[in-house]
Amino acid sequence: MKPLLLTASLAALLAGSIVAPASSLAGQAPAASVEAQAVSADLRARADALIARMTLEEKAGQVSQLFMFGDPATFEAGVRSGNVGSLLFVTDPAVINRLQRVAVEESRLGIPLLFGFDVIHGLRTIFPVPIGMAASWDPETVRRGQAVAAAEARASGIHWTFAPMLDVTRDPRWGRIVEGPGEDPYLAAALARAAVHGFQGDHIGAPGHIIAGPKHFAVYGASEGGRDYDSVFVSDSQFYNVYLPPFAAAIEAGAGNVMSAYMEVNDIPAAANPWLLTDVLRRQLGFEGFVVSDANGVKSLVAQGFAVDEADAAARAMAAGNDLEMAFGETANASLPQAVRMGRLEESVLDDAVRRILIAKIRMGLFEQPYVDERLTEAVLSAPEHRQVALTAAERSLVLLQNEGGVLPLSAGAHRRIAVIGPLADSADDTLGSWVFVPKYEETVTIAEGIRQRLGAAGEVITAPGVQIRRGTPSMFERFRPAPPQWSEAQAHAEFTRAVEAARDADLVILVLGEVEQMSGEGASRTSLSLPGEQLRLVEAIKALNKPVVAVLLNGRPLDIAPLADQVPGIVEAWHPGSEGGTAVARALFGDINPGGKLPMTWPRSVGQIPIYYSHNTTKAPADQDVRYWDQPSTPLYPFGYGLSYTDFAFTDIAVERAAVRIGEPVVVTATVTNTGPRAGDEVAQLYIHQRSGRAARPVRELKGFERVTLQPGESRQVRFTLTSAELRYWNAGERDWVLDASEFDVWIGGDSRAELKTSFRVTP
Repeated sequence: MKPLLLTASLAALLAGSIVAPASSLAGQAPAASVEAQAVSADLRARADALIARMTLEEKAGQVSQLFMFGDPATFEAGVRSGNVGSLLFVTDPAVINRLQRVAVEESRLGIPLLFGFDVIHGLRTIFPVPIGMAASWDPETVRRGQAVAAAEARASGIHWTFAPMLDVTRDPRWGRIVEGPGEDPYLAAALARAAVHGFQGDHIGAPGHIIAGPKHFAVYGASEGGRDYDSVFVSDSQFYNVYLPPFAAAIEAGAGNVMSAYMEVNDIPAAANPWLLTDVLRRQLGFEGFVVSDANGVKSLVAQGFAVDEADAAARAMAAGNDLEMAFGETANASLPQAVRMGRLEESVLDDAVRRILIAKIRMGLFEQPYVDERLTEAVLSAPEHRQVALTAAERSLVLLQNEGGVLPLSAGAHRRIAVIGPLADSADDTLGSWVFVPKYEETVTIAEGIRQRLGAAGEVITAPGVQIRRGTPSMFERFRPAPPQWSEAQAHAEFTRAVEAARDADLVILVLGEVEQMSGEGASRTSLSLPGEQLRLVEAIKALNKPVVAVLLNGRPLDIAPLADQVPGIVEAWHPGSEGGTAVARALFGDINPGGKLPMTWPRSVGQIPIYYSHNTTKAPADQDVRYWDQPSTPLYPFGYGLSYTDFAFTDIAVERAAVRIGEPVVVTATVTNTGPRAGDEVAQLYIHQRSGRAARPVRELKGFERVTLQPGESRQVRFTLTSAELRYWNAGERDWVLDASEFDVWIGGDSRAELKTSFRVTP
């Protein structure tokens, strides 16, 4: 691939597609930028003064990060000697202060430790999983949520998170889809910028904020077969047009760290890939922060058949641009002093890595204030306003998938006895979702509890799981949150019978189905997207009772729910909604709020359609797209951007301010959206374009603008989008460069990727 002689300008270009209408980002914190995060001469001089005093072993220590499992005392010697510069996986502020005192007061140079943690969708206050937050289509919701997460983390002594995960994916079999933004680079870029602003504030070191660490650089979401850790083979067109934009947006927003990926990219492991980590990340995107490997990602270079041994792996990863090694036990980077002495690694390369890490510590203010005030921690973690932010996020992430006959919302007084049935109905773990390592179950509102609280004396709520669902192989995370004991055959029969009888005695049944939280996440890929276990058998047994039935889904990926949709008229997608998930779901079911979320992924009818995504090329037979398979339609079950409402919306009056513009001139597109129904509600106005001709075939539609608006019954609002060169340019595989073609462009505005309201404009030379 041809390297580009661009730095921050490329980051801004790629990230430019995230420019949203001002109203959709109302209240957002001042934007940081890649320029604002540039390393000043003073910062560099301060770091260099420390580097000049360091031994090779101390330098190697600064580029070594260890997981802290077990007794903190076992880590003190390494900290005291300067052999470790960063620790992760500790959230106890007392332990953090204890180890920090060793680093600051007992090591030779007194360099503070940098503490990291997986603050993915909250610390104490848990927000919807990232794929759920993406369904809000609301960057401000994401920013506010990650700002709360950052405040709680910083109050606990954590300085840095390994988030947001920005891996665009088009394969829902991949388990880590739950951590990411979905299938679309434009939406992903918007959420990337919002997450970085939320975590970091307006600058690295802002009070109550932490360093953001976008991951996994890059293309991890394209692993073959949706299998975690498997190789990626990607064209440069896909790389630049699909997978790179969210990282460019995060870097343009000022992210202080980037995590390299595990797998090979076109046969070269990402953790030791100089093209990825130096040519693209630093030279093209202008990134000046530090790069960390994923867990044991440097050591893994040996198993991948790339490095001879761990010493070779350390030297080659460092030379490629991987500054900091994250590892269990001994680090490979401990061998770097010997590599320098033997001439296998230039000391200046090691110094560059150390400098980046020291600058991060300086920016975070750790030399001036290395300790956390333990007296304030609990007050921040238990702040009631954090719960309100989590509730709002859960509400805005809900997607109404089906509502035949207007069965939803329910009437709180119409049913005296309600059965909340399903394996996830009263499960705190599955309400919270994956990547929650310090759960507070007593602070978690399950779906059943949320409904019980909402109804109060207006109705009796009974609950039963009915069936148990389990993974076929254990999750790597069971050491933190063990799976419950497996039911015996007799217990399974008894629980199924109990659930059916509970439904028989009820006036209304609310099914809570989906996946347990350990069925998505790292090491959680699937070959099937069907509802696991005997959930459909439970649905059929309850449906046979002829009771009113609606369903709520808790899951971390699109599922094959066609059999459920055939039997249940009302379905709400809640993802794993977090601490206030049950409250949010109950409020939606009973009409206190109107669901307004939209799908950030195309939902396939079956696993055989994968990969399926809306922005495919037109091909030679565009009229036949829905009949490419002979055994079922090749269209999705639910399209990208889809989501129903308890009210109705109409889009009208689409217009472009200028029907023809020259290359490089902006195009302003407007339309009117009207709430034509009986309730207040949210609609997400989505703008899509298609370039009719040019130097490459372009996708049939591409998202290039969106705005979530709230409208009262009968209210109308004009939405306005500006398309610039950033939205119209694309990476051309033939020319191996960014191009902007003179062409006719179609443009649609509507409520999902099937939008029908259409106009066009022309770009001339």
